[in-house]
Amino acid sequence: MQTDIAVTGKNAQKQDREYLMSTLIGVRVYLGQKKIGRLSDMMIIETGKLPEVKNLIITRPFGDPALLVPWDRVKTLEPGRCEIDLAELKKYETAPPEDAILLFDHILNKKVLDMEDAEVEIVYDIHLINRNGRLYVTEVDTSRSARLRRLGLGFLSGILYPQEDPKDTGVISWMYIQPLPPQISSFRGDVKLNILKDKLADIHPVDLADILEELDHDQRVMVFASLEHEQASDTLEEIEPQVQRDIISSLTTEQVGRLLNDMTPGQAADILSVLPSSEAHEILEALNKDNAKKIQAIIGKQEEKVIHYTTQKILKFLPETTVGYIENDYPRHARGKDVIMYIYVAEKDDTLLGVIDLKELLQADDQALLKDIMIENVISLSTESTLKEASQVFARYDFRALPVIDDKNHLAGVIPYRDVMNLTHHFVE
Repeated sequence: MQTDIAVTGKNAQKQDREYLMSTLIGVRVYLGQKKIGRLSDMMIIETGKLPEVKNLIITRPFGDPALLVPWDRVKTLEPGRCEIDLAELKKYETAPPEDAILLFDHILNKKVLDMEDAEVEIVYDIHLINRNGRLYVTEVDTSRSARLRRLGLGFLSGILYPQEDPKDTGVISWMYIQPLPPQISSFRGDVKLNILKDKLADIHPVDLADILEELDHDQRVMVFASLEHEQASDTLEEIEPQVQRDIISSLTTEQVGRLLNDMTPGQAADILSVLPSSEAHEILEALNKDNAKKIQAIIGKQEEKVIHYTTQKILKFLPETTVGYIENDYPRHARGKDVIMYIYVAEKDDTLLGVIDLKELLQADDQALLKDIMIENVISLSTESTLKEASQVFARYDFRALPVIDDKNHLAGVIPYRDVMNLTHHFVE
């Protein structure tokens, strides 16, 4: 990319001119042969897919008011020099509107969510292009090279990162991101750039948890509040304890209760265990009574029975069910379930007959009956099994979930792997 070519505002050539904002901020601004200040920022407006630069902000020495100069009054803009054409300066001594978006003040050094790989990045530079005399923002640059440029050490890029993957440029098209609505500011706490809200639902809860962990408090609250209820619940499970506390502190007791009621008792207990006991008790009061009893038993370590960790949100079908019935509408069957990688085959009275791995289901004939492809010798836990016993079974067989049965072989529930092996509050030696 050419970054050191002169870019003209009024008399642009037909050829597109590209450059980096880092090479322009701070350049001297001239009115004729007289230096009047330095370029400190650019004001943009949304014009379709790409924002357009409408004004340059020029700071002046000796306490003189800053200038808001329209782009069509810029004669030349290049890395070493900016030349403007104004009849009188006083007319342009005005501040940007309150709802203006400023590239340097509002965008540079701010966090952005990458739509493609859902990673939090920092905007270190901005790519612009002069096309037919109009100046557009095309991309934000989150690369390591851009970071060096911001530090004035761009010459080290080729030395420090000589083998940098050319596909991993860290450049994100502006079409994938959008500034937040008016009232944005340069102060910490505002989310300056974000992916479109309808794209948040495409991000896996684990990736979204990573994103939230990188944001500051106000940013987390803003992004978390925009999530659908089910996704918010799933994401909260994946977040590290310190950030869980931070997010929960921003929610009402009723909101937290609704989120925890959608989790398995083990997951909910894992979250409540990181809170002060007074807060945890208040939230427990807002939960479903049966859930609260199980969660309280886990947190208080009064018992270590796996029955307190079980979930009923599983895929359970009668033995005469066909494979096609499940496959053809799997998304609906799996919606809202905690365990979706196994199909449990049971009689109407919940007597467990067998289990089918999802992979085996997908490989079976559509007309096959579940009773004909299920594994009858089911590895299971009893309602009296302890967490220690469960952890040993998980470690031995490497299952992702285990059914829990009573003394009559009735399916009492299923316990997910993570609710035993990944919890921090139980005692498993």
